[in-house]
Amino acid sequence: MELPGRVTLVTGGAHRVGRAIALALASAGAKVAIAYHRSAEQAAGTVEELRDCGVDAAAFSADLAQPDEAAGLAGAVADRLGPVDALVNSASWFARDEFPTDDTATWYQTLDVVLNGPFHLINAVAPSMLERGGGAVVNIVDLSAWQPWPGRAAHSVAKAALLALTRQVAVELAPTVRCNAVALGPTIEPAKFGPDQIERLRRRTLLGRWAGGEEAGRAVRYLLEASAVTGECLTVDGGEQYGHGRDRFTDTATDR
Repeated sequence: MELPGRVTLVTGGAHRVGRAIALALASAGAKVAIAYHRSAEQAAGTVEELRDCGVDAAAFSADLAQPDEAAGLAGAVADRLGPVDALVNSASWFARDEFPTDDTATWYQTLDVVLNGPFHLINAVAPSMLERGGGAVVNIVDLSAWQPWPGRAAHSVAKAALLALTRQVAVELAPTVRCNAVALGPTIEPAKFGPDQIERLRRRTLLGRWAGGEEAGRAVRYLLEASAVTGECLTVDGGEQYGHGRDRFTDTATDR
């Protein structure tokens, strides 16, 4: 897919990784719609940044866990910018949940945002993509899709399911619409993380650094433009998936 002039929709696009992805697509010449739930002020600022790239851009508020709001978002973007050519599901929900538990609120909230939201939105934009003869979807996952994280049962299960949904959509909508995923490792340092947490995650990567949002944007752009790639997951984690045990062996090297 050639991005100049295409209508792209990025959920969670008001800030952090979603914002970086939106800016990468705008820099490539795409029109960009960003969807947000509560971050209205940040969304407005991001839209100005996108327009500074010389493209049309707009922000839309929606609770994507609700099927009617997902369908409404697709229609609102089409009315303002045109039918969606490329969809990036970046919105997420990352909360700690213990297991077993008597409180299942986090479980359902996480699955609604991380899994059901993308399902409803893909379901809403797919008919137009199929009718017009093309389209692409990228879902954002992380390493918990393969390596369950303690205390994050809902998040890990939801991301694993989103990766499965990626492959299923690739099969269902082929050959007209492609669907891929990007699995991110340490990308943008959260403000709530302390120096020790940031350093610990940095050391878990083979490259010894946080990737930065620009790398996420490049990965998404590649998958949107790569016409022969579908049903795949591109891992952008600095080698974190291979670096988990490195510190343990390094620290005890003199004992062996």
